Amino acid sequence: MRRHDKRRRPRKAHVRHILVASKPDAKDLLEQIRSAKNPLRMFKKLAKKYSNCSSASSKGDLGEFVEGQMVQTFEDAVWATEPESVPESFIKTQFGYHLLWVHEVILPE
Repeated sequence: MRRHDKRRRPRKAHVRHILVASKPDAKDLLEQIRSAKNPLRMFKKLAKKYSNCSSASSKGDLGEFVEGQMVQTFEDAVWATEPESVPESFIKTQFGYHLLWVHEVILPE
């Protein structure tokens, strides 16, 4: 596990994501989510149908992860995102393009 942070009690987050291979696909999915009547329901539906990640079977749910487990670009986007907000953009990592839905960020006490 990568550890950029030496704090004893790292942040945690509960996140869903959609992983696609191309930027046009990411833009198209983002547009569909942003224009949906119920964005979270649409996010789950699209994650199940289009995501290239094994989390697709659970509608993109990555569950809860601890700071340092994911690639830095991914984590930076998670910490900068307001929980339960509709995604405004997508991010690129070495795995492809990710659309994120942050359910919760848990800060150490």
